[in-house]
Amino acid sequence: MQNLIFLAEGTEPTEGGHAPENPLGFVPVEFALSLVTFGILLFLIWKFVAPRFEQTFAERTQAIEGGIAAAETKQAEADAKLAELEKQLGDARHEAARIREEAREQGAQIVAEMRETAQAESARIVEHGKAQIEAERQQAVTSLRAEVGALATGLAGRIVGESLEDEARQSRVVERFLADLEASNGTTSGSVN
Repeated sequence: MQNLIFLAEGTEPTEGGHAPENPLGFVPVEFALSLVTFGILLFLIWKFVAPRFEQTFAERTQAIEGGIAAAETKQAEADAKLAELEKQLGDARHEAARIREEAREQGAQIVAEMRETAQAESARIVEHGKAQIEAERQQAVTSLRAEVGALATGLAGRIVGESLEDEARQSRVVERFLADLEASNGTTSGSVN
């Protein structure tokens, strides 16, 4: 059989039945076998390995694209949530400013009401004081009239030499004396002013 292979190759066998060793020589049978083996391997890779690679590549691509889509969705949700929170924060700031302004206005109103109440209480106290002073003055005037009347009656009785025990007479003398006294004070104080 070796002779046939050698004949097909076109070389003569050497001693020992071996072909001459030419490392660069072309051996068509080996080339054909290599070509067939390469074709079979290529067919097997194309038929079984490449589809698995394609399937894995497609799954990974789909997973990556799905991850990117999910990330974009999550990012959009986060942006929407952020916008909502910023809006709520802005609303809360406006509400806080409004509440502060209302509190300031209510504080000013309370201060004004307290001031009015204090002024009214002060006016009431002053009026009460004036009324009390007037009552005490009237009481003092009445007391003084009685004392002055008694003194005037006693003094007039001594001067005239007769008793002024009669109530009507005593009352007229006291009234006349006080009227004269007030008239003299009125002209004196009028001339001073």
